[in-house]
Amino acid sequence: MDFQKEIIAEYDREADRTRKILAAIPTGADFAYKPNPKSMSLGRLAGHTSEAFGDWAIHTLTSDKLIFPADHKFEPYVPASPAALLERFDKDVAKAKAELAAFDPAKWGNNWKFGVGNQVWIDEPKYEVWRNWVIGHTIHHRAQLGVYIRLLGGKLPGVYGPSADEM
Repeated sequence: MDFQKEIIAEYDREADRTRKILAAIPTGADFAYKPNPKSMSLGRLAGHTSEAFGDWAIHTLTSDKLIFPADHKFEPYVPASPAALLERFDKDVAKAKAELAAFDPAKWGNNWKFGVGNQVWIDEPKYEVWRNWVIGHTIHHRAQLGVYIRLLGGKLPGVYGPSADEM
């Protein structure tokens, strides 16, 4: 088995699945919508899902760490519209795919860190970061988006087979 080829194929499959869910956000949906006060807003959740699959993938492949200064003011990505969300997702995924295609498989064991100031939250081999924080994390938030879409009256596309809306 060609390990690198399988990682690339999985990323391609999950990119298509993620894009289908992002594209299913109903036109005119209120990006401030929250199904619960403790939930992220629809816009923040959609933006975070896009970031995890694009921006996080790029950082994982192109650097060994992402450490912000202690006084860093995090600005979460909240798209202005569904069209802006898909435009950014497509751009970031294209860049991540290019980086993944050029990535040296021998570097999957290299360490990658993420933190703010002296606080380190992720300190794992790049492969673990890829599996947990790019692929798994995206799938988790993609499923949450599916609930939001359903609650907003939207139709869900099939991801791992047909959905009830496609039957």
